[in-house]
Amino acid sequence: MNQMVSLTSILEHNQRFVSEKKYEPYKTTKFPSKKLVIVTCMDTRLTELLPQAMGLKNGDAKIVKNAGAIVSHPFGSVMRSILVAIYELQAEEVCIVGHHECGMSGLNASSILEKAKERGVEDSCLNLLTSAGLDLKTWLTGFHSVEESVSHSVNMIKNHPLLPKKVPVHGLVIHPETGKLDVVINGYETELINNHS
Repeated sequence: MNQMVSLTSILEHNQRFVSEKKYEPYKTTKFPSKKLVIVTCMDTRLTELLPQAMGLKNGDAKIVKNAGAIVSHPFGSVMRSILVAIYELQAEEVCIVGHHECGMSGLNASSILEKAKERGVEDSCLNLLTSAGLDLKTWLTGFHSVEESVSHSVNMIKNHPLLPKKVPVHGLVIHPETGKLDVVINGYETELINNHS
C-alpha cells in the first residue's frame, strides 16, 4: 500500500473539517498578536514542538519556514517575508530559530545533484544552469555549525538597508526533541549596544 498522502485524502479530510466547523478554535486575524516574525526550519519535528516550546498559539506570530532557517540572500523571498511582516502586518521583532540535528548541517551538494540525476534531471539541464551563472554547489551546500548559520542570518537581517534600526533580531537554536531553546544572539542586548554607540 502506498504510504504517501494523496490529494484525495487531504480534500476528503478538508471537507469534513469545514463542514464540522473544526476551524473555529483557529480563528484569528492576519496580524501577529505577539508582534513577532519567526524564521525557522521546515523540519517535521518542529511543526508543533516549536510553537509549544515558545509559548505560541495560532495567531501569535508569523512563521516563515525553509530548509535550515537560513536567510541566504538579502533580497530573496525570506527577507521579503520579514519586511512584509514588519511593514504591513505589525510585527516588531524577528527571531531566527535554527535547530540541532538539522538536515542542512553538512549537506553535500554533490549528493543532491546525483539524486536529481537519478530522478531524471539531465546533465544538459545542470550544465545550462551552471552556464547561466548559478553556482549549484554553493546553493545546495549546507552549514557546519547551526549557531554560525543562525548568526549569519541574524546579521544579514540586522544589516539590511530596509530594516528599521530599532527592530530586535534574535538568534536561537532549539533542540528538536526537548524543545529547549539556546540563545545565540539576544536582539535586545544588541539594541542596547547600538543605542550606546
